[in-house]
Amino acid sequence: MRILLLLLPLLLGAGETYLDITTAQGVIRCRLFAAACPVTVQNVCDLAEGKRAFTDPATGQAVTRPFYDGLTFHRVVPGFMIQGGDPKGDGTGGPGFQFKDEINAVSLGLDREPVLAGDQLHQQCAYMGRQFVQMYIEPKLAGRGIGPGTPAEQRNAAIAQILPTLQTMTLLQFYSDLGYRYDDKLPASRKPVRGVLAMANSGPNTNGSQFFINLGDTPHLTGKHTVFGEVVTGLEVATAIAAVPRGERDKPLTPVVMTSVKVVRE
Repeated sequence: MRILLLLLPLLLGAGETYLDITTAQGVIRCRLFAAACPVTVQNVCDLAEGKRAFTDPATGQAVTRPFYDGLTFHRVVPGFMIQGGDPKGDGTGGPGFQFKDEINAVSLGLDREPVLAGDQLHQQCAYMGRQFVQMYIEPKLAGRGIGPGTPAEQRNAAIAQILPTLQTMTLLQFYSDLGYRYDDKLPASRKPVRGVLAMANSGPNTNGSQFFINLGDTPHLTGKHTVFGEVVTGLEVATAIAAVPRGERDKPLTPVVMTSVKVVRE
């Protein structure tokens, strides 16, 4: 009997882990992807349960208490997302530490998507044209002796010759050159579609405590944010939060407080 009891958790599986976010508008329950994003889920759960020390922005001292309770959704955009988890409440704060991304780029197909279609950037990274030019076009122009003072006609002709040499580049290569690091040994990653829970960041491997809940599909964020959960109930609550009156930088005029953020293991 004792052996059976010891084996029972293995036979039944590890169970599910949820994050219950309680607000005045209602409760948002998210199922966490612990197998696909173990480091991310562990950090979020430890912060929520007060098991990991963080830096209090008011005092600069390390403290240990439930991190998310009392924080706000500091940025909300209808049809896009709601973002919270910043102890400063303005989008610039965090817990005083950062951790790595957990993304399987191959499972997302980034290794099969070309950056260029003719002379146009892929729709997922079309807004990153400046980085693309700085990383790949300008060095090649400089190698040909072409600079800011070169006549536009000559410069454009050189670019037309350079672009075909970049046709085999994939989104995976482009993002990797930007500093993103991927792990194809992780279970398949989820795309940032409507209803997912993902880490907010300021670039590669800069995760801390901020997260967002998608209210629409965001293919341009694929491979740039760790998707570590999904809303199972309460997506209408998130939608209602996004609809509140807001001011500069999409900050709610009346704070939307997370009265409690609890980890539930079933």
